[in-house]
Amino acid sequence: MGSTGSIGQQALDVIRAFPTKFQVRGLAAGENIKLLEQQLEEFEPQLFYCSVKPDFGYQGKFMPMEEMASHDDVDLIVIATSGKAGLFPTIAALQAGKTVALANKEVLVMAGNIVTTEATQHGVQILPVDSEHSAIWQCLLGEESEPHRLFLTASGGPFYHHSQSQLDRVTVEQALHHPTWKMGKKVTIDSATLMNKGLEVIEAHHLFAIPVDRIEILVHPQSFVHSIIEFADGSMKAQLSFPDMHLPIQYALCYPERLPNPELPRLDLSRKEILSFEPVDYAQFPCLKLALDAARLGGTYPAALCAADEVAVEFFLQGKMRFTDIAIIVSKALEQHQSIAQPSIEEIFAADEQTRETTLQIAHDISLC
Repeated sequence: MGSTGSIGQQALDVIRAFPTKFQVRGLAAGENIKLLEQQLEEFEPQLFYCSVKPDFGYQGKFMPMEEMASHDDVDLIVIATSGKAGLFPTIAALQAGKTVALANKEVLVMAGNIVTTEATQHGVQILPVDSEHSAIWQCLLGEESEPHRLFLTASGGPFYHHSQSQLDRVTVEQALHHPTWKMGKKVTIDSATLMNKGLEVIEAHHLFAIPVDRIEILVHPQSFVHSIIEFADGSMKAQLSFPDMHLPIQYALCYPERLPNPELPRLDLSRKEILSFEPVDYAQFPCLKLALDAARLGGTYPAALCAADEVAVEFFLQGKMRFTDIAIIVSKALEQHQSIAQPSIEEIFAADEQTRETTLQIAHDISLC
């Protein structure tokens, strides 16, 4: 799901590396019809989907993502879509007893309690694809004691030591130039504001059943250490690798095996790389604090956070407002949100739609100033 996006394309790279281990049964994409057509020709899946009417002929069966995710011939689903589009396919896959390799943050941020409950009830694994959560997962394997604290690392993005006046002048091109990772536009902007790291805290909370206040963030510019776990006795475990998403994708797809892949870059510790860590400056990155506040408030606040951020980031990408306006818009939208404590899926989607409308008006007003 999301085969034409950054994670989807890298997942297909991994599948190419192991042609006898995997067979692609279905591919789902958004509006990138040209790339989807190329992928269909290469992998020849029996099922496919796109969000717009395809302008090509293909012998496979056009099928909605929820049906594809629960199809009898499918064993594992890679959820690499962006935004709320991944929620229903994830739930459909879990209810059908399929293993889910999850790369979509919003699925757990918006409906973490519902998704994890479905996984538990149907005895299904959710395999994290994000590098930070994959690292935690790997460090926890074989441990019987629960962690005392989790540390998610953040590169700090391209603007970590910028002044407020510098942040006010950030251009779209500068924000899309991440110093370490190659990602889609939305995730890249979220990484620059550190909103992405706040969403990852909410993900970790749901994936590993750890209270939000026991999850901390460390700025680690080298991006070699992807997460750290501290246990009750004070000992720590960390997972290190070269910052390349192919590795956590491959680990999720091949789990529990670790298979050699000559295409994956190796981390060379003999180069005397300096590994540095420092605390986060929350005042400089208010989006991170907004995400953590939404996590603590719970209910439909995280869903509203995702919706507001998506609208605000799109306004910035269109050049209609400043980089620093993203946090202002999200904050104003959350102030107007009336949360529901234990929402249903329908109430989560209603909160999403309502917040989008509210945020659009706020963003429009700010863009006119």
